[in-house]
Amino acid sequence: MYDNTSNTVFSKLDFSGKIMADPHSKPGLTLVSTPIGNLGDISLRAIEALQSADKILCEDTRVSKKLLEKHGITNRLSNYHEHNAKLVRPKIIDGLKAGARIVLISDAGTPSISDPGYQLVKACIKNNLKISTVPGPTALIAALTISGLPTDSFYFGGFLPNKSNARRKKLLEQKDLETTLIFYDSARRLLDSLKDANYCLGERPTAIARELTKIHEDVQRGNISELIEYYGRNGPPKGEGVVVRGPPTKKPNVDQKELKLLLQELLTNNSLRDSVKLATDKLGVSRSIVYEQALNINKE
Repeated sequence: MYDNTSNTVFSKLDFSGKIMADPHSKPGLTLVSTPIGNLGDISLRAIEALQSADKILCEDTRVSKKLLEKHGITNRLSNYHEHNAKLVRPKIIDGLKAGARIVLISDAGTPSISDPGYQLVKACIKNNLKISTVPGPTALIAALTISGLPTDSFYFGGFLPNKSNARRKKLLEQKDLETTLIFYDSARRLLDSLKDANYCLGERPTAIARELTKIHEDVQRGNISELIEYYGRNGPPKGEGVVVRGPPTKKPNVDQKELKLLLQELLTNNSLRDSVKLATDKLGVSRSIVYEQALNINKE
């Protein structure tokens, strides 16, 4: 809480009224979560940890400076990112051994999630140094909670690979997981990623969340094929997004003879795309299986 006379942040009170010492008030490394968009989403403990730090490690000083200036924090900023982490990590460890209070933040969200922060944590553990956390926002949890998809169990796969072959390999590894899948993806490759997901995973309910907590927050929901059509028509969204896919639905065994007869009938009066959709809806089987059979029929 705040002392109105000195504007100093004090340690919090527990339910018995006793003052609790905050871990980040002592020497050691503190991982502090920062807003994923709206700068107002920072916690009081996060502000306190940033104010009391001897040094603040961040991915991009230009980005973090905006947040710190908004809250009147002038503590020293230093870069810590994937390109310099290996080089500066020993110096950070030396500082911690000397009794420094160091805070690690990311450009947005929780540090150590899809960034080199975990290597610093690992080094601190190896050197028996104190580590604490000030939890807060993270994009994957924010997206999951508003996706409308199952939240009791999920798999987070970080960023999907840039290349289609590597992307498909990673998606196929998760194909049989009976849980919600979450990935980060860039706008530039989103449409290609959706097409690869449709090929590897088949139709699944999906939500794509972007600009979370900002003015132009947007969540598109639908089956993968519907989202492919939407972004194909409207163009890719701006910035990075979070892609949340529901678990696989139980599919009945495919009667290949029945499927072939149905497709042959449908293809006489419909396009390949419409025929695949109609057969998929009717039989309740994977779109990728139906599509492959339809292509084979067209080659005959």
